[in-house]
Amino acid sequence: MAARTKTTKDRPSYRCTECGWQTAKWLGRCPECQAWGTIEEYGAPAVRTTTPGRVTTSAVPIGQVDGRQATARSTGVPELDRVLGGGLVPGAVVLLAGEPGVGKSTLLLDVAAKSASEEHRTLYVTGEESASQVRLRADRIGALHDHLYLAAETDLAAVLGHLDAVKPSLLILDSVQTVASPEIDGAPGGMAQVREVAGALIRASKERGMSTLLVGHVTKDGAIAGPRLLEHLVDVVLSFEGDRHARLRLVRGVKNRYGATDEVGCFELHDEGITGLADPSGLFLTRRAEPVPGTCLTVTLEGRRPLVAEVQALTVDSQIPSPRRTTSGLETSRVSMMLAVLEQRGRISALGKRDIYSATVGGVKLSEPAADLAVALALASAASDTPLPKNLVAIGEVGLAGEVRRVTGVQRRLSEAHRLGFTHALVPGDPGKVPAGMKVLEVADIGDALRVLPRSRRREAPREAEQRR
Repeated sequence: MAARTKTTKDRPSYRCTECGWQTAKWLGRCPECQAWGTIEEYGAPAVRTTTPGRVTTSAVPIGQVDGRQATARSTGVPELDRVLGGGLVPGAVVLLAGEPGVGKSTLLLDVAAKSASEEHRTLYVTGEESASQVRLRADRIGALHDHLYLAAETDLAAVLGHLDAVKPSLLILDSVQTVASPEIDGAPGGMAQVREVAGALIRASKERGMSTLLVGHVTKDGAIAGPRLLEHLVDVVLSFEGDRHARLRLVRGVKNRYGATDEVGCFELHDEGITGLADPSGLFLTRRAEPVPGTCLTVTLEGRRPLVAEVQALTVDSQIPSPRRTTSGLETSRVSMMLAVLEQRGRISALGKRDIYSATVGGVKLSEPAADLAVALALASAASDTPLPKNLVAIGEVGLAGEVRRVTGVQRRLSEAHRLGFTHALVPGDPGKVPAGMKVLEVADIGDALRVLPRSRRREAPREAEQRR
């Protein structure tokens, strides 16, 4: 008698011990006989084994692997090379994500033109615009090159066909959510389509030794659109940030298999295109002949790069029962904490019933605690209508008890401030080596920091508040 052939795989199943009803998952009550607690598991999952197959390349000692194949090539844009870890590695796939209108296409078109050469062709594939629209942008920013090839395609097979025809060293796809494969069901930008398109381009990049730059969309929350698998597949993930109403743009490394992820590239977006900023601190400062009340300077760290930024504050009499608290470029919660510390620990009572506005200059966002001391001094200066001393920077985290805590990179921050001509600094205790010619005042709490304000004007604010009551 011939043995019976199984047509279905063995899988875990559940059966009612009372009536024999079967189901694929456990239930507390049997739908057939209405008995409780009678569903039990029976059967066992099939055991799967994988037989050894033929290897594509033989394993060799790691010391015999040629590391020159992973040598980075410059993109022609130093600020982008800084974030990438020296440039683009052959076969690497980079995902650049950012909000609409932030300047992703402008930056990559500039990279495409500067990295193109006779030995290294560049292919720019656009799925969102026509070829003529990209040409107009290239004319405006001066991104024309004989070895820069342009194609407008939304079909994955056509994109792979262009790779066979052009044989580029660099592929730029704008964007990965607009290209679709006819073999996969679903609209472009869907989970299945993005996975298929990214997988095909990654395989082509590894096989050809071709660097690939993919543009990715973001959601309203700022996360990269599409499946999370896309970020795991690529080698480098970059985030392109910036306020649409400001000139500053920042490129941050979120993931980098070839370098550090704590580097930041600074760019300035203008009518003629986008340019890298080797020294962007000038965008975050307001040059004045004399200091103005309500302003304080600090040094923030963007990655490993120190940047001098200006914090501004303004306090006015409130015309409504609940005074306004408005911030721009600062975290509202941190500003509220500084207001509470100044009122309780700094004995400045003129802030409770006044409208308070605080902001940064140049569109920079200060989120690290090292800016707390500058925010507190700017608020105290605005409340007393007294300017802080000229050429002063404040660095330190302020706790709820009023203490000024140490922060990382104090020496790098002081060196950057000294390079830009600042001569005085307020820092937490034990700052380390101080640049020659710079006067550093170590403060233990907010009370010590407030002593930099003229004493007579500093005492007027609480007295004026008492008179209003």
